[in-house]
Amino acid sequence: MTIANISTQRMVAVKAGLADTFLARLKGLLGRTSLEPGEALVITRCNSIHMFFMRFALDVVFVDRSWCVVGLVRGIRPFQLSPIFWRAATAIELPVGTIASTGIIVGQTLFLDQSESGK
Repeated sequence: MTIANISTQRMVAVKAGLADTFLARLKGLLGRTSLEPGEALVITRCNSIHMFFMRFALDVVFVDRSWCVVGLVRGIRPFQLSPIFWRAATAIELPVGTIASTGIIVGQTLFLDQSESGK
């Protein structure tokens, strides 16, 4: 899957995983030592995250059901909690610096391509 910023026509992630089951959402990125540039994890039904037992920091973008950005967390570190973004439906975990390098701001719209060509 890929994630693009429709508002800026920039690619956010070229290799996105999907955590849309209870177990996948529970595990998240636990056990990983990093996310490579261009990678992401999309966590459905999620309006906040925790970083308990994580080994690395993340940028996190929170989007509503229309994939409009409703919250941003830059560089959240292990053992921290994110704020709760009440309007969020999905969290996108990204390597630190992705929010800045792709110019994501609140109010922009992202697009998740789940087609074969987007993999």
